[in-house]
Parts: sequence; C-alpha cells; structure tokens
Amino acid sequence: MAHRPALLIIDMQTALLTRSRAHDLDATVAVVAGLRERADAAGVPVIALQQWGEKLPQGAPGHEFVEALTPRVEDVVIAKRSADPFIDTTLKATLDALGVTEVLVTGFATEFCVESAARASLGHGYDVVLVADGHTTMEREDTDEYISAARSIAHHNQIFGIIEYPGRSVRVLPSSEVDFSSP
Repeated sequence: MAHRPALLIIDMQTALLTRSRAHDLDATVAVVAGLRERADAAGVPVIALQQWGEKLPQGAPGHEFVEALTPRVEDVVIAKRSADPFIDTTLKATLDALGVTEVLVTGFATEFCVESAARASLGHGYDVVLVADGHTTMEREDTDEYISAARSIAHHNQIFGIIEYPGRSVRVLPSSEVDFSSP
C-alpha cells in the first residue's frame, strides 16, 4: 500500500486549553497551524478531533477550536467522548476511506488524548509520527504527585522514540523534519 499520511489535530479547544493553562500554548498552536498549511499544500487530509461530554457539551462556549486552528470546509471534524478517538467514532472508517497509512499526531493533552490517539492508531494498523513540538498539556509544577508539563512532553517524546510495534513505524519528529511526501 502506498504511503498516505493524515494530520490529526486533537482537542485544541478553547475551554480545554484555557482551563488547564496549557503549556507553551502559543508556540504549540503556531506549530500545528504551520503543519496544517504544509499538509494542505501536500494534499494531505487534516482531521480535527473534538472532545465533548458532561463537562464540555457540544456547542457550549469553549467547545470551539482555538481561532488559528478552526477547521476549514475541507477538514474532517470528528466528535469524540473518550481519550481514545476510535471508540464510538468514525475515525477508523474515515482514515480507511482516505487510504491513510500513517497519522501525524498533534494536539492536547499529551498524557491523555494525544498518547491515547497515538497508541490506538498503532493498534488499528497505522504508522505513527508523534510531532515532538506539536503537542502540549496542562501547566503544572513538579510535585510529589505530578511532573511538570515540559517533563511530561519530553517523557512522551522519549517513550514514543523507543516504543516498538511489530509491522508499524513509530517516529518522533520535530515539525521542521515532517515530510508529508515520504515515510
């Protein structure tokens, strides 16, 4: 099967990002917006995943994407209720219909929906690129209970840099090294 990537933009919604005081938000948004422009230029599909649930009902204030990442007509928007974007959604059917073989994972929150999307994508048969500077999480200090956002992001980049799935390619790349034309 020919290499066919898709860019996943996960949960970049105003309420989630502002409530959590997302780490390095402006830089992350700029990276993801730049990737979206490059994906468009390369004819790569963009899929925006949008969390909703009791704490964030569909259509409620804050449910919308941050302005720079507002989906366009040509983007696919998929609503999800779980950290795993394949549960009770059309994501797999959409990826398969588009002939996608590899997903580039970006968005919020690193240790929740971003990690779940990357692992689930591998389990569903897709190669994965975790965009090292294209995901973020809630800002927090290092404590006995939690590591800082910067350390969590670095940790996940490191883990996905060494994780192995038989028959799958798993890479961690900075956005500057993402090449939509080759695996």
